[in-house]
Amino acid sequence: MQEVLARSEGRMSSATDDSAMMKQVQASHAPDGREVDVRPILSIIEDIFRRATPSTIDGVVNGTREHVDALDKNASPAALSGMLDALSCDIRKISCEISCKCSGGEEAHATTMDLFNILSVYSWDAKMVLSLAAFALNYGQFWLGAQLCNKNSLAKSMAVLKQLPNVLEHFNALKPQLEALIKVMLDLTKCIVEFKQLPSQYISTDAQAMSTAMADTPAAAYWTFRSIVACHSQILSLAGLRDAYTASNTDAWELASLAHRVSRILEHFKKLIAICYQQIDENRQIEAYHNLVRLLETIHMDNMKVLRALIYAKDDIQPVVDGFSRTRVNIDVLRRKHVLLLISSLDLSDEEILVLDQLHRGHKAREEFDCAIVWLPIVDRSTAWDEGYRQKFEQLQAMMPWYTVQHPTIIEPAVVKYAKEVWKFSKKAILVPVDPQGRILNQNAFHMLWIWGNLAFPFSAEKEAALWKAESWKLELLIDDIDTTVLEWMKEERYVCLYGGGDIEWIRRFTTSAKAVARAVQINLGMAYVGKNNAKERFRKISRIVIQENLSHTLADPTEVWFFWARLESMLYSKLQHGATVEDDHIMQEVMTILSFDGSEQGWAIFWSGTTHEMARAKGKVAVDCMMEFEKWKDDADQMGFVAGLNNYLQRVHTPRHCNRLILPDIHGPIPERLACAECGRTMEMFFMYRCCPE
Repeated sequence: MQEVLARSEGRMSSATDDSAMMKQVQASHAPDGREVDVRPILSIIEDIFRRATPSTIDGVVNGTREHVDALDKNASPAALSGMLDALSCDIRKISCEISCKCSGGEEAHATTMDLFNILSVYSWDAKMVLSLAAFALNYGQFWLGAQLCNKNSLAKSMAVLKQLPNVLEHFNALKPQLEALIKVMLDLTKCIVEFKQLPSQYISTDAQAMSTAMADTPAAAYWTFRSIVACHSQILSLAGLRDAYTASNTDAWELASLAHRVSRILEHFKKLIAICYQQIDENRQIEAYHNLVRLLETIHMDNMKVLRALIYAKDDIQPVVDGFSRTRVNIDVLRRKHVLLLISSLDLSDEEILVLDQLHRGHKAREEFDCAIVWLPIVDRSTAWDEGYRQKFEQLQAMMPWYTVQHPTIIEPAVVKYAKEVWKFSKKAILVPVDPQGRILNQNAFHMLWIWGNLAFPFSAEKEAALWKAESWKLELLIDDIDTTVLEWMKEERYVCLYGGGDIEWIRRFTTSAKAVARAVQINLGMAYVGKNNAKERFRKISRIVIQENLSHTLADPTEVWFFWARLESMLYSKLQHGATVEDDHIMQEVMTILSFDGSEQGWAIFWSGTTHEMARAKGKVAVDCMMEFEKWKDDADQMGFVAGLNNYLQRVHTPRHCNRLILPDIHGPIPERLACAECGRTMEMFFMYRCCPE
C-alpha cells in the first residue's frame, strides 16, 4: 500500500507541480461551513453531457432522431427545486463569468482564479460540481439549439444566421479532444465527490490515503476549472463569439494536453479511493466481527439471532436449501432446534459425508433428538468463483440430505474470521453445535460424534467430559459398530486380532503364523484387517488379496477404514483438548501407540481376549517373530492364558531400541508443545512433514 501511495504521489506531483499557483488557490478558499449535497446536481450534469453531444455531427445537421426522443425523460425532480433555488444564482454567475472572460480573451489562469473567488465559501467538491454545472449549462444551450433546428422553425432560422452547419464542421475537427477532456473532468469531479461521501465512522481524515486526497484536492479543482475554461473557449469560438476562428493543431494539442494532465490526476485519486475502500472494508469487517463476538456471548430467548448472524442476516433471499426436498427455505425452519453447523472447505471428503449421513439418519429416527445439520462452506474470496468451484459445490451439496446454504458467498467474512480464530477452523471440517437458545456448546463436536455417535447428544463439552469419565480402553471402544463381524466375535467371546499395515508379505507371514498358533493353543481366533490410514487404493489392493487367499476377515470398504482411523484421531484430539497425557491416561497411551504403529510404515497387531480388557500388541518383525517362536512361550500360554502368555513373552524380548512416529494430520486446535512417547515416556521430537498422497 505504501508503494502504491508513493508511486501515485510522484505522478500527481509531476502533473500539478506549481507551488506558487497552489498557494494562490489555497488562499482563495474561505468555506463558511455550508453543506451542499451535490450528488443530484452531478447526475443532471452527467445527463446533460450525455444527451448534448451527438455521436455523429451528421445526426444533427441532417435531422436524425438521435437523442431527440429522450429530451423530456429526465426533467429536474421537484425535490431539487429548493436546492437549485439556493445555488442557481451562483451557477448563473459562474456561467456568465466564463462566457464574458473567455469571449474577451482573458488569460486562462486569471479566469480560473476568478472562478475560485466566486466559489470561495463552498467546499472543494461543491466548487467543482458548481463550476461544472455552469459549463454544462452553456454547453447544453449550445447543443440544444443545434438539436432543435431540425424540428423547430424558429431554431432553424436562428441556426442559419449562426451558420450552424459550418460551426459543426469545425467542431468535428476537435470532437475527440473536447469529448475526452469533458469525460475526464466529469470523472475526476465524481471521484472527489465520492471522497466526500466516504463513511467517517470507518475511515478517519488522518488515514494516509484520505489525508493525501484532501491535500491534493485543490490541485484537482484547479485543473478542472482550467479545463472548463479551455472547453468553453473552444465552444465560444465555434459559435463565432470570438475572433474569426479556424480549428488548429494548437487548439487540439491544448485540449489533449489538459486531458492528459487531468487523466493523471484522476488515476492518482482512483488509487487513493481504492485504498480508502479497502480500509473501510477492513474496518467494517472488524466492527462486524466484534458485533458477532458480543452476540455469541449474549444469552438469547431462542437461536434465531445467532443463526442469522452465522448463516445470513438479511431477509432479501431464502438462504438455506433443504437437502431432502431440494427447495429453498428460510432460517426460521431451524428455530428452537439443536443445530450442528458443518463448517468445511470444498475439499470435504466423500467418507466424511457418508459417515455423517449414516449418523444423521439415526439421529432423525429418534424423536428426542430435534437436531438439524447446516453446511457452511468456507471459500477463498480472493480466488475467482469459476465453473470448477461451482460444480464442486453443487456436487457436494447434492450428496447432503441436510440443510446447506444456497451459495458460499453469502457467508460474511466476519463469520469466516470467527470460525478460524475462535473455533480454529483451517482445512479440516469442524462441527459446531448450537443449542435452541443460541449457545455454542462446543468448538468442534466431530470428535464426540465420531467416537460415541448420537450418545454424545447434545455434544457439549460437559457431555464429552462425562463420557470420557465413564469410558475405559476396550475392544468395543476401538471398533465400535464399524464392523458387524467383529461385533459377533465379541458376543461369542472369541479371541480377536485386529491388524494393519501396507506390506502384503508381512501380512501373509503374520496371518499364517498367527492362525497356526491359534490351532496349537486351540483357541477360536478371529482376525480382521483394518488397513492403513490415508491409503485407500492400497487398502483396496491388499483387501482383495486377503480375501482371495483367505488370509483373514477385512473391513468392507475404504469408508470403514477411514472411519476406524478417524475415530482414533478423534480420541487423541479429544484427550488433548481435555489436558490428558500418556503418563496419566491409559486410553490416550493406547491410542497413541496404535497411531504410532501406523506411522511406522510397518505391520502391527492387537490381540484381545473376548470382551475383557486383556490385550497384547506388537508391530513389525516382533509381531511375526513371536508367532513363529510360539514354542518359547507355549507353556506360559497354557498356564496364564493366550493373551497373558503373549504379553509375558513380548516383555522378555523387548529392547529399549525403538523409533515411533506419530503423524497428526490437520490437527484441530493448537499443536501440543509436548507429546510423550507411548512406549518409553520420553518427549518426542517435533518435525514438519510435507506429503502428497494421490491415493
